This record gives sequence, C-alpha cells and structure tokens, in this order.
Amino acid sequence: MLLNQIRGKAVVFTGHSLGGAIAALAALHYLCISSLSSSCSPSPVLCVTFGSPLLGNEALSRAILRERWGGNFCNVVSQHDVVPRLLFCPLDAVPVHVIIGMQLQQWPGHTHHTGVMTTRVVDAEQEGLRQLIQAHVRTVAMEQKLVDPESRGGSPYRPFGAYVLCSPEGAACVDNSTAAVQMLYATFAACYTRGDTTSLEAAHSCYGDLVLKMPQNLLLKRHLHAMDVLASMSNSNYDAGISLAMEASGIGSEATEATTARYWLKASKRAGRSPSLNCAGLSTRLGRITPCRAQIEWYKASFDADMGYYDAFKQQRSPKKFGKANIYRLKLGQFWDGVLTMLDNSQLPHDFHRRAKWVNAARFYQLLVEPLDIADYHRNNLHKTRGGYITHGRDRRYELFDKWWKEKGAFSGTSTGDTSVTATARSKYAGLTQDPCFWARVEEAWDQTESAQAEHDVAMLAMKLGRLREFERYARELVESKEVSIDVLAPQSSYTRWVEEWKKLLLRDEARTASLF
Repeated sequence: MLLNQIRGKAVVFTGHSLGGAIAALAALHYLCISSLSSSCSPSPVLCVTFGSPLLGNEALSRAILRERWGGNFCNVVSQHDVVPRLLFCPLDAVPVHVIIGMQLQQWPGHTHHTGVMTTRVVDAEQEGLRQLIQAHVRTVAMEQKLVDPESRGGSPYRPFGAYVLCSPEGAACVDNSTAAVQMLYATFAACYTRGDTTSLEAAHSCYGDLVLKMPQNLLLKRHLHAMDVLASMSNSNYDAGISLAMEASGIGSEATEATTARYWLKASKRAGRSPSLNCAGLSTRLGRITPCRAQIEWYKASFDADMGYYDAFKQQRSPKKFGKANIYRLKLGQFWDGVLTMLDNSQLPHDFHRRAKWVNAARFYQLLVEPLDIADYHRNNLHKTRGGYITHGRDRRYELFDKWWKEKGAFSGTSTGDTSVTATARSKYAGLTQDPCFWARVEEAWDQTESAQAEHDVAMLAMKLGRLREFERYARELVESKEVSIDVLAPQSSYTRWVEEWKKLLLRDEARTASLF
C-alpha cells in the first residue's frame, strides 16, 4: 500500500542514533521491494542518518555497491561521537550496561528513573570507552590494508554509503567504504590527541548545531586560516582542497593522523572520479562500436520488403550478409556485456542506469539486435533442448535493459510498456518493433498452432485455441497502433505466414463445430 501511495515521488528516510539504523533498514527494505516489484518502478530514495551505529557486514556493503544503492545513503558523523564507531569493537568488548545506558538515555538529556545512575557509570567509564573504541577502530583500519581478507578478525561490521565527517570547523565527505573506515579512525584519534574533553552525551546530541552551522562553515570557512592554507600550498589547487577537507573534518596538519588522512582523502577522490572517467571512456567506445549497429540497420533494411531480417537471419539468406551481420551482433553483445561487468564491479557511476544517453542506447541496441539473438536461438533448435527463449534463453543484459527502460518511464512519468499506446498515435510504422521479444512470441504461437492442428482432445484443443487468441489479440494491437516495424508485415515473414495458418485453423475448428450439430 505504501508503494502505491508514494509511486513516482521522491522518498527521504532519516533518523538519529538507533533511529538512523532503523531508517537505513527501512530504506533498504523499500529499495528491495521496489526492485522486485513488477507493478511499479522504484522512486528516488535518499536515507540520511545522524550518529547512526554501523548496520551490516562487508557482504552487505558489497551487495549495496552491486545494486548501485550506495548513492542513496548519507551518514553524518560527528568527530567526537562514539556511537558510529562503537560496533568496530568486538561484540563482547563493550560492557553491556554501557550499551543499555546509551539506549535508555539516548543522550539528549531526558530524565528516566535510572538516569542518574546511568550517567554516573558512563561518566566514570567514558575515557576507557574512548580508548577502547580508538584501539579497535585503529585495528580495523590496519586490517583493511591487508590483501588476505581471511586474516581479518574483530568486528564484522563495516560502513556503506557516503560519510559526512563533521567537526566545529566544517565537514568533509567520502563515499568509499575503505576511506570511510580510515577517516572515522583518523578524525576520532585527532580530537582526543588534542585533549578534547567533550562528553559522550554532548558529542552524540550535537548534530542539530552542526547541521545549522555547516553551510556557514562550508561557505566562509569560519576564519581566514583557509586563505593561509591556499597561499601556502604551492603544488596545486587539488592539494589545497585536500588540506581544507582535512581541516574541515577536524584534523590539523600537525596531527599524527594527518598523513594517513591525506592519503585516504586523495584515494577517495580518485575512487569517486574513476567511475566518471570510465564513463567518459565508455562513451568513446560506444562511438567506435556504432558502425556495427549501422551495419545491422542496413542488413535489416535490405530484407524489409521480402521476409524481414528476422527470418533472413534465421534461414541464413545471403550467406555473405549473414556472416557480417552475425559478427556485428557478437561484437555489440561483447560491448554491452563489458558495460554490465563494469557496473557489477562498481566501476561506473551509481546512477549510470538512469542516464538517458545510456538507457536510450541500450534500448535501441536491444530492439535492433535481440530479434537476431532469438533467430539464432531457434535456428539452432535450442528451444527444443533448453526450453522457450523468454524463460530459458534470454541473456541477462536484455532483462536489465528492460528494467532500465521501465524505470526511465517511472521517473519521466510516461508509459514505456511494450504494448502500451503512446500519448501521440503513430502515423507510420515504428523503425523497430517495440516489443523486443515479439519474435519469440511468434515462435511460441507457431509451436502452439502446430500442436493444436494435431490435437484431437476437445478440451485440450479449446485451451490451446484460447492461448492463440490471446496472442492474436496482442499482435493485432501492436500492428494497429503501429508499434511494429514494417518487416513484421513482410510477405514472407513468420508473422504473416502465421496469420494465414491461424485463419485456416479457425476455419477448420468452425467446420468441426458445425459438424457436431
């Protein structure tokens, strides 16, 4: 019901402390349900947490990257706050009564019947708790640099999404999970190296003030020391920017952790820039592969008036043309499989699958080339050994491209369904048939027609004729709305020949029915 109420609307989840963890879980649940729902496409989602504890392990972090959901999560963390760093400690290392006290009191200063005793316990142990957390965060930061993940121990919890590291001086953002761990350690260690005595309660309840002051700090840098930093950095503006980010996160240039922080801020910057650079490189490769697509368009046009390029490819008409078209088909498939591999490895921007250029390019490729893949599948009789193309033979890339196209329709507010009529009726037939699986459905209709012709059982025959009528209705709607290419109606196409065979089957069934009376 919630999905129906907020369909097409931007959704924001937010929370503080344990509420932040609950907000992240709710956002993940919403994203999972939306991605699995066939009735609607996911709405834009943003989850912003403040002082939230860690939520999942490294497997969850990788899964979120794989689903390209990292950009949906923003975690705001104060330099002094122990809660976002607490679960870096082993689960049995933090005293239970400290955790219970934190949960009961929630640290905005609320009064409970156990409030006095809880506060005393926390005050007495807060220095030990700081040291414990600092030691274990440092251990995790060191373990992350190991090549062999099996040698890692300690807490299983790891961050995901972007981290905004706040201090009274401003804020710095990292969106790489490894860099986030390193900066969570460096900022925490730096503040207590300076001898800061901010109480745990104040550190955990300061987010309102930090958020209010953040715009001023970011725009004005709060004091003129920023100009001194810029003047002193003779190497590049990039180095000056890294220095300002360190200052904003609360790490001074003389701090012990300054070198480590500088390295990981640069690493995060490179990691954030790499997907955009990879995307730019991919655009160049797309331009180079475009002639292959143009050659298949020419191949299609050469058979439009006779039998259509689907049947020509299936029957290998004109072997020379077939050989070239097959090579171009395989090259284009390799290119798009490479694109999806880069997406799976988080080498492209998290919103790559929503960018109109790539969604449109993938859709055009799919409408042009998938009919050839269907023809190849049936030419090799794989439908007899593996099963139908749609359920057993379709490549993963086409299923993903379908999803991208539907999401594009959800975000733009337009219909992108395979059989839907567009707001403006077509005046001529489409350049490419708008259902990429049309020819697979034609092949299924042929199989059902042949089966119905040999059927003697009246009940089974009625069921098969009912299925064929559904296909006939679906295909007629596509043709009448001109959502098919002209090659579908070619004199010798599989669809044209099926229509003739369907008419004969109907006449035969009518004659059989009349003979019963």
